[in-house]
Amino acid sequence: MKSRSAKDLLAQLTERTRSNLAAGRDFLALDDATLHLRPRPDAWNALENFAHLNYYGDYYLPEIRKQIGATKHRANTETFTSSWLGNYFAAGMKPGPQTRKINTFKKANPVNFDPAPDRSAIEEFIRQQEDMLELLQLSSQVDMTRTKTGTSLSDLIRLRLGDTLRVVVYHNWRHVEQALRACSVPG
Repeated sequence: MKSRSAKDLLAQLTERTRSNLAAGRDFLALDDATLHLRPRPDAWNALENFAHLNYYGDYYLPEIRKQIGATKHRANTETFTSSWLGNYFAAGMKPGPQTRKINTFKKANPVNFDPAPDRSAIEEFIRQQEDMLELLQLSSQVDMTRTKTGTSLSDLIRLRLGDTLRVVVYHNWRHVEQALRACSVPG
């Protein structure tokens, strides 16, 4: 894969995380009825989207922090090179005109969560976005290509730190947009 500026990547991910954080704060101002709207009977409402993101944040944020702390690759490099697998995962998460539907694992599907998600899911999402901003800053102090993280998919799959950051931030972005669409369903 082609190398890119590590500084530019972190700046883009930081800006996107700030946007996700601002959106989360905006959702807190919405009434409960709006947060429970569904665009279709089988689609998630806004609260379910945030609960889904928190499920993955509960895995990835501690994993990222742990690997940043444990890495031997302390020298910051000016570039980051994505792996083909990391790039595939990140591209699959990034919203846009080519966004493809991805089936969620049963354990990560918020319709299966007990209790059902409530407003606290948004508050937790906000806390996780603040944590992500700190992790993005810490990531600038390590080699994001050589530092690896685990994945929630399998103990056998490890991604480069820069790819993991892209996947998590894009996944958050994807579901914030999905939550926005859910709330704009005509009553």
